[in-house]
Amino acid sequence: MLKNRIEMRDHSAEGRLFFRRTLVAYIGMVVLMLVLLGNLYYLQVESYETYQTRSNDNRIRVVPVAPPRGLIYDANGVLLAENRPVYSLEIVPEETEDLEKTADELITLLALPEGTKERFLAEVKRQRRFKPVPLFEKLTEYQVALFSVNQHNYPGASIEAYLKRYYPFGDTLTHALGYVAKINTRDVERLDKEDKLANYAATKDIGKQGVEKFYEDQLHGVAGYQEVEVNNRGRVVRTLKFQPPEPGKDIYLNIDIRLQLKAQELLAGRRGAIVMMDPNTGAILAMESSPSYDPNLFVTGISSTNYSALLNDPARPLVNRTTQGIYAPASTVKPMMAVMGLNEGAITPNYRYFGGPSFSIPGTTKKFRDWRRWGHGWLDVYRAIEVSADTYFYDLAYRVGIDKIHSYMTKFGFGQYSGVDLYEETKGVMPSRDWKMARWRQPWYQGDTISIGIGQGYWSSTPIQLAKAISILTQNGHDVTPHLLKSTASADGVVNAPINPNVAIAAKSDTYWQVAKDGMWRVINGHEGTGRRAFANTPYKAAGKSGTAQVVGLKENQVYNAATTKVEHRDNALFVAFAPFEAPKAVVALVLENAGGGSAMGAPVARHMLDAYLLPPEPQLPPAPSKPSTPSPDQREARPNEEPRTPARQP
Repeated sequence: MLKNRIEMRDHSAEGRLFFRRTLVAYIGMVVLMLVLLGNLYYLQVESYETYQTRSNDNRIRVVPVAPPRGLIYDANGVLLAENRPVYSLEIVPEETEDLEKTADELITLLALPEGTKERFLAEVKRQRRFKPVPLFEKLTEYQVALFSVNQHNYPGASIEAYLKRYYPFGDTLTHALGYVAKINTRDVERLDKEDKLANYAATKDIGKQGVEKFYEDQLHGVAGYQEVEVNNRGRVVRTLKFQPPEPGKDIYLNIDIRLQLKAQELLAGRRGAIVMMDPNTGAILAMESSPSYDPNLFVTGISSTNYSALLNDPARPLVNRTTQGIYAPASTVKPMMAVMGLNEGAITPNYRYFGGPSFSIPGTTKKFRDWRRWGHGWLDVYRAIEVSADTYFYDLAYRVGIDKIHSYMTKFGFGQYSGVDLYEETKGVMPSRDWKMARWRQPWYQGDTISIGIGQGYWSSTPIQLAKAISILTQNGHDVTPHLLKSTASADGVVNAPINPNVAIAAKSDTYWQVAKDGMWRVINGHEGTGRRAFANTPYKAAGKSGTAQVVGLKENQVYNAATTKVEHRDNALFVAFAPFEAPKAVVALVLENAGGGSAMGAPVARHMLDAYLLPPEPQLPPAPSKPSTPSPDQREARPNEEPRTPARQP
């Protein structure tokens, strides 16, 4: 009976339940609609301006545009650093059906180096697919032409041109110009600290050395920008506004490329440095450090193999020897020592001293030998400079003392930065009591002073310091600051580099300067002068001073023999000179490492540099024909009265 019972449904109750549920759902929908409408009102009305700005920010992008880098010229307008187009093969991944196949075919077609595909695919992963990715940069003109002929076979691939720095004279000016290279992490940190990073948003390269680094702010320019509209995928739809960049300023250097090439020729195969400058203004006319290297290697990214070769080269080509090379100045400082002695009353123009084979401090037995084993006999200051008598200046240094020497030589620029517009410079050492105590924890001894008297001992300097010191001497004590920059060209005109008019040393009498200069005149023009042979028969009058710097010390009874001495232990040859004597236009300071005597090896180099500057260039012969040709009878008859020509003089 119970199993056959039929349960009756309460339709009325179910209807009430359905109604309640429907009402709740309806109310919920109404509430949600009100919330949605409220949010729409808030977004469209209350926050209209805020979200319109944010929408525009997503739709409109500001793309920075790199400014063209300023050019660098020599004093006569010869281009030393230019911007050349570099061709890059780029592929847009989304426009290429089979990316790897396309890359393989292009690598085979253009004979691209190994590893190109791997670097390309790695870069593709870091970029959006609609952006072009470089497959290979630095394409040759032949490769560009070859691709252009076959471009229709490679959709999505194209050639793009960019401006890259190029140095047409290669390694001739590397240490003066420096180079540009890719911006690295340290550059970014420095630019950010100096609040300049925004100006480099579109720039890939920055000055790393030399003039390129020192005048980076002038050469770089000001970045421009373009406002572009993009779609939701970030693709550029159109350009809305374009603000062109402000190009970097062109700069002109004081360097004369003709003199620079001459200096490079004279130092070919040698280790050393040459500085030539105008003593009146400090303008650097030539600055050559040898050996050098090609800066173009760094512009496009130097390989690890090439960089390791430069870094491990025992000749140290990366060092700028003109401003960073540390050498004992040797006897080149004797004219400045003479000015000090005259000004301090330790000597007079007529003071006579007997220069024997050696000098000893009173009360001691240690002998400081003269370079001439039998001495020089009676000497005044003129002859002491002319023959470079060591004993005369040993005695002078002993009687004046290290304190006065340090004071005077510091004013000549030794132990100080020269002020040259390069960051790559060292100060050398102008020793003093305090310096020795700080460096060696030892007091200063009288014996230390004796070697200082001839530019040896603890004293070390750079070629640029020697050039500055001699320039101050020629200007009777007026300070001279070496500088490479001649002028800066911009839309506002030409801005010339400033000249330092300050007085470095105030002598008690101008005749003291003349005494030192007359002694240097006798070095070249006197019958005993150490530079007389190298400067024989010059059509101009010059003055100079030789120097031979010991690299390693000798025992008291040891005799120096270059033939039995290791090359790296042989003497350095130095020479300083200026000309014309009455109104100097050029000063030369040079160092030849381990070359021997300054008079024999250094003086001829100085002569060649002054000749190149002061004398007109010799005429050049026209290039000879590859094959000699015999004129036809008709040609001979056309000029029956022609006289035979005298060939031009060979350079």
